[in-house]
Amino acid sequence: MVAAVHPSPAHGPAPASFRDRAEAEAYVASVCFKHGPPRLIGVEIEWTVHHLGDPSLPVDAALFSAALGDHAPPTLVPDSPQRPLPSGTPLTVEPGGQVEISTPPRDSLTELLKTVASDVDHLAGLLEPAGFTLGDRGADPFRPPRRLLDVPRYRAMQHAFDALGPDGLTMMCSTAGLQVCLDAGEGPDVATRWAAAHALGPALMALFANSPGVGGLRPDWASARMRTLYGTDPVRCRPGAVCDDPASAWARRVLDAPVIVVRRPGPDWIPPHRLTFADWVDGALDRRPTTEDLDYHLTLQFPPVRPRGYLEIRYLDTPGPGGWIPPVVLLAALFSHPSVVDSVLEATGPAVRRWLTAARYGLDDPVLARVAAQVVELGCAALHRTDLSPAQADVVADELHRALARRR
Repeated sequence: MVAAVHPSPAHGPAPASFRDRAEAEAYVASVCFKHGPPRLIGVEIEWTVHHLGDPSLPVDAALFSAALGDHAPPTLVPDSPQRPLPSGTPLTVEPGGQVEISTPPRDSLTELLKTVASDVDHLAGLLEPAGFTLGDRGADPFRPPRRLLDVPRYRAMQHAFDALGPDGLTMMCSTAGLQVCLDAGEGPDVATRWAAAHALGPALMALFANSPGVGGLRPDWASARMRTLYGTDPVRCRPGAVCDDPASAWARRVLDAPVIVVRRPGPDWIPPHRLTFADWVDGALDRRPTTEDLDYHLTLQFPPVRPRGYLEIRYLDTPGPGGWIPPVVLLAALFSHPSVVDSVLEATGPAVRRWLTAARYGLDDPVLARVAAQVVELGCAALHRTDLSPAQADVVADELHRALARRR
C-alpha cells in the first residue's frame, strides 16, 4: 500500500521545476489520467508475513532478508540487486514487513491469472523453508504495529501520521490489500469508468471484506483495514471526486494535499514546516519542486481508487489462498464493455456513499447485500466478454455466488 519509491538516478537532464500552480496541475492531470482504449489489467497483492509456528511473533528481519535473497528490495537489504521473480514481477516490502508482488499488466486475463498464480507460488516457496508463511487476511489480527523498515520515507510518514492518531502506523505496518489495475479508457468513457470504480467500492469492499480486527483491536469490523485507512489521514485517504472532469479535480486535490516527505541528502526527509504542494510551488521552501518531487508526492496519496495513468482499485482486503481470483475476474468482467459499466452505475446507485458502513458491517447491511448480489449477477453475465474458457468462467461464477452466501 505504501511501498517505497526511490529517487531517479542522478544522471541525464535535470527534472523541470514548476513555475506556477497551473503548470503543476496540468502535469498531474496528464500523468494520472492517460487516455487510450481499455486493454490491460494488472494485479498487486500484499500479505502480512508470519512465523509458521507462531503468527504472533514479530518478523525476524535477518531471516526474512535471507529468505527473499536477491529478490529483496533495497529498503530491506540496501545493496540488494532486487532481482525480479521469473515472470518479471518485482517484490517490494512494506514498512511493517508485509511483502508485495506487482505483476506486470497483461492484455489477456487468462495469462494474468497464470502469472499471478506462479508469482504467489514462487514467493511462498521462498518463505516456507525459512519458517515463514503468508497471511490470509487484510490486516494482521495478532501483532501490534511495528515498523520493520527504517528508511527516510517511512520515518517522515510516521511523523506526519502520528500527529493525527495511531491509525497511520497501523495502516503502514499491519494492513495488506489486493489491488486491481484497469486502463482508464478514452474520451468521455474515462469519467464513466472512474465513477464506476468508485460506485463499486462499498459493495465490493463488503463482499470481500476479510479483516475482522487488526492488532487485537476492532474485531467487530468487517474490514478493519479500511477503517484504519480512513483514520490515517482523511485528506489523502478519502475517495476521489466523482465528476465530469476527474483529472482536473484530482490535480487540484493533489496540489492542496499537505507535503509529508521532502527528499534531501541524509536521513531526515521531514518537511521543515507545514505546507501543501501548492505552497511549495509558490516558494515555501528553499527550492522549487520538480516533476520528480511531484511524482513522489503522488505516491503518498492513498485513496480507495488512485489514478496512476490507469485506475488502481485499492479497496479490497487481501484474501486467503486463491481468494484473489474471484474479485480480479469480477472487476475485469464489470469493466469489459461500456454497456456493462453503465449497468454497474445503475445497480450501485443506492450504495455509492456507504464506504464506512461497508467497512463496519459488510453484507450485514441490507442495502449493500442487495447491491452486491446485483453486481455479482452483472459480472457473471459478462464473463463471456473475457478470454476465460467457459469452464473457468463457471468456476469463478460459482465461487462468487458462494462468497455472497458466506458473507450473508
